[in-house]
Amino acid sequence: MAPESWGKIKSVVGARKQYYSSHRAVLLVAYALLCGCTSMSGVHTRDAVCSIDNVWEAALDAVKNRSVTVKDKDRRRIETAWLEIPMPGRTVGASQEEVQDSKDRSRLILTVNRLDVEHVIRDIIRVFYVEERQRWAFQPDSRLFGWAETDPSEDMWRDVRSRLDAALKEHGCSIT
Repeated sequence: MAPESWGKIKSVVGARKQYYSSHRAVLLVAYALLCGCTSMSGVHTRDAVCSIDNVWEAALDAVKNRSVTVKDKDRRRIETAWLEIPMPGRTVGASQEEVQDSKDRSRLILTVNRLDVEHVIRDIIRVFYVEERQRWAFQPDSRLFGWAETDPSEDMWRDVRSRLDAALKEHGCSIT
């Protein structure tokens, strides 16, 4: 092969590499955005300037109205047991029949993390909290009732946030 043909081959190979690498970059960015959006849906946060131990205690106080099943200070994770909530007036089907014993169940998951911020003298601690919520619903494929995922309750978010704010202030933390 003549040296000129090597130059053409190299330019074609280089163009293909650039084409595929730009597509890979676009796919990687799209994947990262998709994962970021789905993993953060329904997650709420609260930031406080305080020691991590005080924020941990405040997070425990915020869920003291529920039974705690996981209290792992090393992993900084708190999980509550499922709490059943009656939901009267829920209807089902085309006839809009009221479902007897209609209910939801809810559990909370909180994590406490220190934010790594440069040039900050004080500790900034972030509390992530999410509600997993399910409703008692008819399962058409089995013709039975069972638990099905549903959207978190805005009332629950407001309640947890107000409890968390009060507990943080009680433990001497300033909320940012």
